[in-house]
Amino acid sequence: MRLLRRALLGLLLLAVVAAGVGLYFVAYPNLPEYQAPEALHYLDQWSDADRQRYYYTPQGTQVKGLEYDWFSALERPFSREKLAAPEYLARFGFLVDPRQRPSEQNPGNLPVGFARHEDDESGRAYLDVSCAACHTGELRYDGQAIRIDGGAAMHSLASTVPTLRGGAFGQALGMSMAFTYYDPFKFRRFAHEVLGGNYERDRDQLRRDFKQVLDRLLGTAYNDWHRGLYPTEEGFGRTDAFGRIANTVFGDAIDPANYRIANAPVSYPQLWDIWKFDWVQWNGSAMQPMARNIGEALGVGAPLRLLQENGQPVPEAERYASGVRVRDLHQLETTLMRLAPPRWPEPLLGAIDLEQASLGRALYRENCAHCHAPLPKPADRRFAPERDPEWRMRVIPTSVVGTDPTAADNIADHRFDLSRLGWTQDELDRLDVRLYGASSGPVDLQKLSSAKGLAYVTAYVEERAYREAGIHPAERAEFDGFGLPIGVQELRGYKARPLDGIWATPPFLHNGSVPNLFQLLSPLAERQTRFWVGSREYDPKHLGLRTEPFPGGFLLDTAITGNSNRGHEFRAGCRGNGVIGRALEPHERWALVEYLKVLGDPRFEARLTDIPPRPYNPGPACR
Repeated sequence: MRLLRRALLGLLLLAVVAAGVGLYFVAYPNLPEYQAPEALHYLDQWSDADRQRYYYTPQGTQVKGLEYDWFSALERPFSREKLAAPEYLARFGFLVDPRQRPSEQNPGNLPVGFARHEDDESGRAYLDVSCAACHTGELRYDGQAIRIDGGAAMHSLASTVPTLRGGAFGQALGMSMAFTYYDPFKFRRFAHEVLGGNYERDRDQLRRDFKQVLDRLLGTAYNDWHRGLYPTEEGFGRTDAFGRIANTVFGDAIDPANYRIANAPVSYPQLWDIWKFDWVQWNGSAMQPMARNIGEALGVGAPLRLLQENGQPVPEAERYASGVRVRDLHQLETTLMRLAPPRWPEPLLGAIDLEQASLGRALYRENCAHCHAPLPKPADRRFAPERDPEWRMRVIPTSVVGTDPTAADNIADHRFDLSRLGWTQDELDRLDVRLYGASSGPVDLQKLSSAKGLAYVTAYVEERAYREAGIHPAERAEFDGFGLPIGVQELRGYKARPLDGIWATPPFLHNGSVPNLFQLLSPLAERQTRFWVGSREYDPKHLGLRTEPFPGGFLLDTAITGNSNRGHEFRAGCRGNGVIGRALEPHERWALVEYLKVLGDPRFEARLTDIPPRPYNPGPACR
């Protein structure tokens, strides 16, 4: 008995220690400290009005039903400090301006992309995380901050799965809500702030509503954890966007059997010039702007009902109720058409060496333009004849470019059972969905790819959202985007983007596995295999982020599935399997880096010396 009591006591002590450690990291997550810059500089990419519209226009998303005023009133665990304080949210990597104040567009004085929308039926105002939260960047150098509108975010947003290191916004939000609900003193302060003079009347209803949202948030965390859905930790600046959208739409909304392992985090791509692309997404799988934006909104949390309350299919005429706000999505899309690439700020980051950049332009034309230079299509070859220009986007097979294939393979290989939705082939044929490169014949709803499944879902969501928003048939072509259909193609590869402004978008490759452009132009053996991310400190020499350890940083290990830094390699020998060009001498790499600072910048292009490039050489292809 004595041994049993000692064993039980030991187990109890271990449980107490584990709980204590867990509570410590809940209260004090491992986050970088936030230091306000000496000044924040906005580049001349668009107007201030466009910038504010982009930052705070809602999409119709909800954070599990979290109301805007609730978020503003939440306290941090073991503290009366507000979770939504700008300087605290900045520690998760969200973007704030030290000079910002509450405004009509941003009444809660929240970071970029934290918008507010009112539900048309209930009148409740919800926290709406918009595309600006993930597609706005910022760089730091010598105490100065440089905002990159439409650039890559460097935040830790997606993960809700508890980890000892903490640091993810979803985990912090869940813990703040849990402590608020279960601590009566916290909840009293919270309810007084939210309800004001209606405290006595509405307190109990608020508590019930709050618990529903808390249960959804914690339920998602438990579901993600016990199913092991996201084994490759995303860290700062990445999320498995494709996998999370598929799990949300096909797993959460249809059938838990549709959950798939999502182990391929990707960086947030830049948005300037995207309206000119014939195909978008990292793998070039989507065509129509509205369908792309609806899919993104659904993945971030726009409410969606794909089945009736009794689990039966929704009749065709009633498909599908959602929270997406198509008028606001259209406004965001048209605003982004005015976004210019960021131009190198010489006063902040240093003068351009025109001689080096001239040599770099010749090297770019020899080694890079074949894949990355925009290819304007003639009007008779465009998907949208009225779009001028329309650029052809090359999708390079993973067998050629050699970069981590996990994201492309998951999209190509994962299949989902959507038969519960009750679709018929005749119904699908009536939708404005066009499958490129697909074999003819009926769609197998029991084995549907994510791209095709999302195309059909978004087609129905779009149809209903247009009806409810009063979008007349004559307006649809404009809202769709140049009258484009919901086009889908499935290629096992990645899109080669134009490189204007590429200097402002580190880290590089689709999965953020290479910290700077100099390393990307170097052989694989010269690239870092492990480096720290989460800092915005910029390296204007190598064109990338600083990678040394710092408190609260995330160590990216390229040996982990989905994180490989292979491919897109310049070295001597046979081409293919990741080797895409000849070996570049160090002085050639430096010249290319110098030119990539100013590529497409009219202030510099005309001042460069025109050095004739060597012809593009595909090199030897060896078996």
